[in-house]
Amino acid sequence: MASHPNSFSALLLLPPPPSFSFGGVKEAFETSVSDVIMQLSKSLGTSDGIATVDIALAIPGLLSPSNRPRTKTFAQVEHYVGSIYTLIGAVAAAQDIELDSPGGINARLVFVDHPLSDSAASQAKTGSKIGPILDLQSLATSGRLWDHIFCPDNQAGRDLADSFLSSITGPSKDHTASILQMVSSGDWSAPQSLLVPEDQPSLEPHYSVAVGGTFDHLHLGHKRLLTALALALEPLDYNNQDRERLLTIGVTGDALLVNKKFAECLESWEERFRSTAAFLAGIMDFSGNESPRVERTRTSDGKGQVVIMQFQPNLIYKFVEFFDVCGPTATDENISALVVSKETSAGGAFVNEERAKKGWSRLSIFEVDVLVSGEAKASANNFEDKISSTDIRRRRMNRAKV
Repeated sequence: MASHPNSFSALLLLPPPPSFSFGGVKEAFETSVSDVIMQLSKSLGTSDGIATVDIALAIPGLLSPSNRPRTKTFAQVEHYVGSIYTLIGAVAAAQDIELDSPGGINARLVFVDHPLSDSAASQAKTGSKIGPILDLQSLATSGRLWDHIFCPDNQAGRDLADSFLSSITGPSKDHTASILQMVSSGDWSAPQSLLVPEDQPSLEPHYSVAVGGTFDHLHLGHKRLLTALALALEPLDYNNQDRERLLTIGVTGDALLVNKKFAECLESWEERFRSTAAFLAGIMDFSGNESPRVERTRTSDGKGQVVIMQFQPNLIYKFVEFFDVCGPTATDENISALVVSKETSAGGAFVNEERAKKGWSRLSIFEVDVLVSGEAKASANNFEDKISSTDIRRRRMNRAKV
């Protein structure tokens, strides 16, 4: 996020919803999300600052050993990601509020396992500060300096807020309590279990996962794809704390984008990689470290840039400039999984064909749906403007002409 004097950050704590469907999420959270986004937008006023809001959604059982490997619950948790980001896009469109641009809101979704079962609490004692799934105490003690903290004003919200505050000790507890605000909310009942893990013996943990894209003017659709990338990565536990975790993000080279619509408003590779890295750090790195260790190099053929960023000892991001369909999946045999959108699912099949020609193992493919909801579009006619890089470039070009 840009260090603008009028930029600030907030946390929105959300208790478990009634279901993972968009309808259930909308019913539970629309009022609260709308209230928070409106308040943050008013606080920005006419400045070109950005209000970053971390949305922490509580889903019981996420850290339970019974839900390992994480691939068991990937599809269900990722569906929550789609529902929340769809809701944010619909609310912002209905209120004509900018997202992910100067004068707008930068929303990032993470998950907390709350309340923790005894077995999940034991797993949480590894002290992991790696998101996008963590326990409530790790979130509360992460050292993030939120300017505002919000929670729905119902019984579930108040219980969550109390648990969050009880996780904090010392002077910071009083400060946190002073900036905690309850916001408008409906009432609902959450089922005892919101997760039904897949029971397939073929499901394997993944420690090296990849995704590819243009990532121009990062928006909600990109955020869903990148969150899915993080969700596909196996988390820490007592058995694998020393194992390296690698996220490889292929970012399309500038030379391939010259024919894009409104190409004059395209961000450079450097800008696109940096915004992607900032988002991933926002949902994954809760260590409190000020800056990552960065190494810059070139691809093996010398054509593209490579940036390696290490935020924690066993968490590495590798950004690779690529110029073909396969990108880094054709040069790194150790990648074991690939995240794709439904629009580019054919690319995943092609990648596996190319890897098979080399005698390499096939990648597990995690497919992510696009952020288009009939319900969202019905309530906000310009919803697609919030999730289209082309539309974002068009609007910026038109503003530049004024």
